[in-house]
Amino acid sequence: MDLQQFNTDLLTFLQSSPTPFHAVETMTKHLQAAGFSPLQEGDDWPVPQAGSAYKYYIVRNDSSIVAVNGGGQSPVSSGFRMVGAHTDSPCLKVKPQPELNNKGYFQLGVEVYGGALLNPWFDRDLSLAGRVSYQNDQGQLCSALIDFERAIAVIPSLAIHLDREANSKRAVNAQKDIPPLLMRSDEPSTDFRELLLAQLTLQHPAVKATKILDYELSFYDVQPPAVIGLKDEFIASARLDNLLSCYIGLQALLTAGEQNCVLVCNDHEEVGSQSSAGAQGPMLKSVLRRLLASESDFVRAMDSSVMISVDNAHGVHPNFSDKHDGNHGPILNQGAVIKINANQRYASNSETSSLFRHWSEAAGQPVQAFVVRSDMGCGSTIGPITAGELGVKTVDIGVPTFAMHSIRELAGSQDAYSLFRVLEVFNQAGDMTVS
Repeated sequence: MDLQQFNTDLLTFLQSSPTPFHAVETMTKHLQAAGFSPLQEGDDWPVPQAGSAYKYYIVRNDSSIVAVNGGGQSPVSSGFRMVGAHTDSPCLKVKPQPELNNKGYFQLGVEVYGGALLNPWFDRDLSLAGRVSYQNDQGQLCSALIDFERAIAVIPSLAIHLDREANSKRAVNAQKDIPPLLMRSDEPSTDFRELLLAQLTLQHPAVKATKILDYELSFYDVQPPAVIGLKDEFIASARLDNLLSCYIGLQALLTAGEQNCVLVCNDHEEVGSQSSAGAQGPMLKSVLRRLLASESDFVRAMDSSVMISVDNAHGVHPNFSDKHDGNHGPILNQGAVIKINANQRYASNSETSSLFRHWSEAAGQPVQAFVVRSDMGCGSTIGPITAGELGVKTVDIGVPTFAMHSIRELAGSQDAYSLFRVLEVFNQAGDMTVS
């Protein structure tokens, strides 16, 4: 796959994945097309025989996924080549009883999910997508994904004439300033669940739904992702953090050969990862343990394995370069970034960083490093959590981006493909130890 095709497919993936549920659904379609078979966690799994190849994937909560390419070699001796990312992004989620009627306008109450940058949400064409749970005409409880796709809402800004200090002192109140506006309505009350039932029936006419019981729905910007810039040097899109990494890891897994390779994409990273589907939950460990014959085999396999935790890095912004350490300002289109923190907010150490530099050199790709300013706080990733849960050697890597956690983020148009090429080498790597 060349750079142009890689980016074209990336934009399609981003467009089709407005929520973690949709992202996992999109990934399962790619995996199934490549010969991966689903496993259900409630079923009894056969332990793969030594020397046998297999391709499995497991989904939890419709929003997290683990895919395993068993190459035929014993992971006890050769280990797993693991790539981890997360499916969730900061957004506005609809509250359980969201209906708001004010001055003849119908709005929805929303809750801020994760550390969202709120100002860019104003004056955007917004749609709504996610998972709904419903009762069908047989009295059964079911769930389905929906996506309104078109712009159905907006959060209008207050005119500067009514707030003369808007450009210097405006703060966003998450309770009262951001409920999206959906329509004019003179009705004293509008039942949001009835609107969802109509959309579900329109989108899935065969389900015969009679009642919406509950939902997990998020607003998103309908502006499609795009390659932009005078020289097409940038990719602009919502949810680059961290669907960009999910896509890179997926493509690397699909090109894996005879080594044992794993892709894990967890939900709930933006809110701490502590859930049944998050990195601090048991999902990944449970899946890998069940593919091995004994606890001893699992411990030995982890000792031979390496995890590359892939989550976007902060590129040095030309207007705010003083926010970076002077020697550690990653540049867009200059390669993937090794993320380092002395206090273990990132899991990279000298050995795992050296391994990644070695694989980058073998792939002919550049590599950069990021350390946060010593007088600023540092974010984190699933890397330290996964390392702690599994006892696996881990390195934190990311593609440099601008406007992280905004409704629309910016990355270099060459960096994702560059990291993909490094992960290809990683997935073919032999010995993964430093003597």
